[in-house]
Formats: sequence, structure tokens, C-alpha cells
Amino acid sequence: MNTKKVLLGIASLVVAISLFLTGCATGTVNELTQNVSGDPVNGGDFIIGSTGSPTIFNSLYSVDTTSSAIQGFLFNGLVKTNTSLEFEGDLAEDWAVSEDGLTWTFHLKEGVKFHDGEELTAEDVVFTYSIPLHDDYAGARASDFEQIKDIQAVDPYTVQITLTEKYAPFLSTMSYHILPKHILEDVPIGDLAEHPFNTKEPIGTGPFTFVEWKDGEYIKVEANEDYFDGRPNFDSIVYKIVPDANSLMVQLQTGDIHHIAVQSEDLMLAQDLEAQGLIQLQSGLGLSYTYIGWNQKNPLFQDKKVRQALTHALNREVIVESVLEGDGQLANSTASPVSWSYTEDVPVFDYDLEAAKALLAEAGWEDTDGDGILDKDGEKFKFTLNVNQGNKAREQIAVIAQEQLKEVGIEVNIKVLEWSAFVSANMAHEYDACINGWSLGVDPDQTDYFHSKHREQGLNYTQHSNPEVDQLLEENVKILDDEKRLEVLHELYQQISEDQPYTFLYYPNVHYALPINLGGFEFHPSNGFYNIKNWWLAE
Repeated sequence: MNTKKVLLGIASLVVAISLFLTGCATGTVNELTQNVSGDPVNGGDFIIGSTGSPTIFNSLYSVDTTSSAIQGFLFNGLVKTNTSLEFEGDLAEDWAVSEDGLTWTFHLKEGVKFHDGEELTAEDVVFTYSIPLHDDYAGARASDFEQIKDIQAVDPYTVQITLTEKYAPFLSTMSYHILPKHILEDVPIGDLAEHPFNTKEPIGTGPFTFVEWKDGEYIKVEANEDYFDGRPNFDSIVYKIVPDANSLMVQLQTGDIHHIAVQSEDLMLAQDLEAQGLIQLQSGLGLSYTYIGWNQKNPLFQDKKVRQALTHALNREVIVESVLEGDGQLANSTASPVSWSYTEDVPVFDYDLEAAKALLAEAGWEDTDGDGILDKDGEKFKFTLNVNQGNKAREQIAVIAQEQLKEVGIEVNIKVLEWSAFVSANMAHEYDACINGWSLGVDPDQTDYFHSKHREQGLNYTQHSNPEVDQLLEENVKILDDEKRLEVLHELYQQISEDQPYTFLYYPNVHYALPINLGGFEFHPSNGFYNIKNWWLAE
């Protein structure tokens, strides 16, 4: 078995040799549970606050973190990652891989039931993982499954998957959630993305069952009494949508919300609440990064020199210090200090206005009419920068970017969008530039984000295309030896940084505000609700 016993960082956050937990808020992760004693208490309704709304409850189609969080309450994959970012079984009891790395055999846990009482079997796994292989599949996850040559149920609790070639990130693919064949098998694959199952009637095997989604207000789930890993301690969870970040903090203080991810600009207030004994904070470097994405469908951003110039023109250190108050780490690549593949050896485009102006001039952009705005072939260098509503840090970054880019003769308009509209605009390529972030997976594969084959339908919504990057991406996933793979990954990171499809801004620390009487919490770099079934509130 070729499971990774290393800290992972994916897609753009890469690892730094050992799990690096930082944070300005509290000390060690385990300090939280020292304030509660005794056995876990069953019962209680837990309220989570968020500025973002979900879009869909189906991991084969979702592309946003809010949807993923709620899916984690409702569904399970074959595998999952622990707090050290190592793979372990979820629905799979164990698994084995052939010597040639092409055949994987998974043995399922017996007696697992979907929320409607039907038992999960190998047929459900075959059904689910065959969906992205279908010609009519219209989701963004096809690349994770395209190496599958054959998948079959050996018996009710054994699944055998044969690959066309070695595929290093394969276990990450096995974390996609298993869907009920008995409910969805008659739905045409081309219609599955729009099926009510995904929004009104989700049925999984997870620790909680779906109750209601009131759009723009809340999602409610209840404890799964028959959960295969034991009934959750909470009776229910309400995921409450509060688009205004200030209102979110107010509701945390009043106790109307129990859990929020604290934004950097609210960290001092949260620390004050902790000092008063009103909340607990748990902090660490998250498996994510924030960036400005340049849509290369727009001619403005098709020249690499222009993208490099844009990064030179932005004082990212000022952004980290002023917006985040230092609560983050400057990013220069698609790899992170939480990943085993991290390297600092990448091209860096530090703040340098003269270098920015020189690169823009080389690309043919000059202020020929003296109005302060660069022009080329009769076109002005003007664009709109999208940000999502409720994320105060990104809104502030947009204003700073607007001011700083003006210094080199670029006019920026800012457009604030509700979260689902923001995501839709990105996926449809109907934007100029956006401030966004990736919450990364476990394996440092960058294919979904940067391979040219995912420009039209996929997560490469900056439309980036570089044959050398494509080749490195394809080579990377075929290497099972980590040391050899590292050489390719570092070359890949260097090339992506050189291309600057994104201006990489920072790796954020994550801070969770939690009740003072919460037990069972474990910090996870990429999952703020890790093992939430084990959380409990002391009386």
C-alpha cells in the first residue's frame, strides 16, 4: 500500500516537512478540552455561523468549501485523512494495491446503512465512481477519475478498481462521497447535477441526516441514530447563513452562534472574548491559500509579462500586515508550508513599481494620451475585480489592489457578489479577475487547477495554458516514488510561479471560535469540522 505518512498540502499549498501549527490566538490544540471533564454528553443543538451559502450537496459536482463542509455531515467516502493528513479508512475497512500499482482492492465495512435504511454495498461504490467516467458527466471532477479502466464489485463488500496507469493521487480520489445507487441509478447522468437529490433530498451514510435547507438562511441536519461509527453526540446542527461578517461576530458574542471561522480582522475581538472566558480559540496554518486570479480569456491578461507586472505592482507584505495584521504567511507559489512537497525555490515577484512599469512597457502598454491610464491598440487597461460578499479581508484587499494598481496606470473597478453568484461567474469564465482561495486536498496534484484540458469545464477557470506545465502535471501523477516525484513537483511549482496565472497572496492561519464548554474538538489543517460527531457540550 502506498499511503503517504506525511503532511499534505495540495493543489497549491504544499508541505513543510512537519505539521506546522501557528497562530496568534491560543497555544496547543489540546488545551481546549482541558476545560471540560467527564464523559461526553449526548444531546444539544449546535449552531455554526458562516457568511457563505452552499450550492449543492454532491461532492462530484461541488466546487465550494461551504458545500463541502455540509456534505461532510451527510456523506462518507472510502477513505479520509486524519489530523496528520494521513489516509485512513472511512467506509473502507482496509485496502491493498498490486505490485504494479494498477489494481486496488477495497474491503468495505459491513452493516453501513444509508439514511433511508438501505445497506451500502460495493454496487453503490461502483455506481458512484462510474459517474465521472460517463460521457454525459458535466461536473468539474472528471480528471480525478480518468485513470480508472475498470471498476467492479467482487462481492457485496469488495470493490476492485483497475487503473490504466500508475496514479499517485489515487487515494485522494477515493475520498469522494458514495451515493445511493438505489435512488439515483435511473437518473440520466446528464441530468444528475440538477436533480433534487443534491439540494432537497440528499441521502448519504454520514453521521447526520438532512432536515431542511432554507436558502440564504440555514441548513439543518439531525443525528443519524444508526450511524455505523456510533451516534453523534449532538442532536442536531444548524448551519446558519449570516452574510454580514459584523453580524456574525455579534451573534457569536450573544451566543446565538456557537462556532465560526474567525477572519483576521476580527481576531483581536475574538481574543478579547477568549480572555473574558466567553469562547475558546483554536488556531493553525490552514491547508489553503488566497490569490488573485487573472482570467486569461480576457486579452488583458494573456501575456505572462503583464501578469508578472501585476504582481510586482502589488505590495503583498502590506496586505498581510494591514488587512490580516500579520496573521498569515506570504505566498509565492501553489505549494504550502503544510505539504510534504513544499519548496521556497520558486520565482518571486516582489513589490517593485519600476519593474512592473518596465514589464508593462515591454508588453506594449503605455499612457499615450496622458490621462494616467495605460493603453494599447486603442484599448485602456481597465478591468473589474470580483470579490465575494461577507469576506471583509478580500473586500479590503480589493480596495488596496485598486489603489496600488492605479500607481502603474491601471484602472480597477470592484464588484462584490453573493457567494453563489461569485462561484458561478468564475466557473462560467464571466469575470475579469477575482480574489479567491483554494482549500486544498491531500495530494500535491495541481491538474484540476492548471492543466489546459480543464479550461472549459473544470477548476482551471483562469484559462491557463502552458504545454510544459501540462507535461509536468501528467508526469507527476505517474510517479509513485515520493523522492522522484518531488523533483517533478518542484519543477512544476517553479514553472507555475513563473507563469503567474494567479498573484499568490498569502497562506492564512485559520481560527475557530468555539464554546468554552466544547469537548472532543481536534484541529485539522483542512477540515474545521473534523470528527464533529465526537464533539459535545458540557452541561
